Amino acid sequence: MADSLEWAKGIEGNFAIHQAVSDVLPKGTIIVSAESHGTSSWTKTAKLSVILPVGSPKKYFLKCVKGQGAQALVEGEYNSASAIEAVVPELVPKPAGWGQYHDGESQVHFYIGDFHEMDLIAAPEPEHLMPKIAELHQRGTSLNGMFGFPVPTVLGKFERTVTWEKSWAKAFTRQLKDVIKYDNETNGPWPEYDAACRQLIDLVIPRLLGALQSERHEIKPVLIHGDLWENNVGIDKETGKAIVFDPGSTYAHNEMEFGTWRCSWAYHFNSPIYMKLYQRLIKPSEPMEEWDDRNRLYSIHPYLNDSAGHPGSVSRQL
Repeated sequence: MADSLEWAKGIEGNFAIHQAVSDVLPKGTIIVSAESHGTSSWTKTAKLSVILPVGSPKKYFLKCVKGQGAQALVEGEYNSASAIEAVVPELVPKPAGWGQYHDGESQVHFYIGDFHEMDLIAAPEPEHLMPKIAELHQRGTSLNGMFGFPVPTVLGKFERTVTWEKSWAKAFTRQLKDVIKYDNETNGPWPEYDAACRQLIDLVIPRLLGALQSERHEIKPVLIHGDLWENNVGIDKETGKAIVFDPGSTYAHNEMEFGTWRCSWAYHFNSPIYMKLYQRLIKPSEPMEEWDDRNRLYSIHPYLNDSAGHPGSVSRQL
């Protein structure tokens, strides 16, 4: 059992708060209440109501996670949200910190950020969201000019391999190999599937993505949210503006951001208006006529990530 002194006392609500969580907040902050909030497949989440040292009230969002990829999830989300917030303020809830503690049974990793009351059902206004996403891709440039990210990030519950690469084809190949491996671990071998994956890696990726960096063409690595789908976008009920959350960022080809919008589960972002507005601000990379082929290729990554996280999912067959 964990030492009872490690658990914060006198906090209202149904969510136990460890002292390690309090230590991440500004010194002198008083946690008034902690209530379970929201639903998640892999994590437990809560809303914290606090009094800041200056005497003003504030709310924080707390995410706790155990098991596979737990540290990568919270550390990756903190670094992803920090990078996004630095270039497009207010697009993502401001991150406060991350940490870990032992609950008496296992290690718990946690992430804290500003809390926003959000409408998670309404479709984001394309006229507001797409200029912000374009701004993220324009201003969020890789400092070393390479594809990658400083720390591991997680999509769903699977960790994205972190390496710095000059070649986007090589960088994407590593990411695709990750989800192929996770999918095989979850669903077992399938000879025809394995053969198709080898063809993608050996032929399709070098041809389609290699053409982006050639004698005639060039692309720059830019900051992407990394898991931008409907369940990771909400409408702030106070401002009416779209907010993105749960990022698993990387510096990538900007078009990778939209692979999941092609997937069968897309229900807002499959509307052409979103991409039309984005492409008014950022044109498709050259060769422009291969944009749809690249989008189809990029959709394979979220499909396999979904298959790996949900045994028996039809995503593996699409």
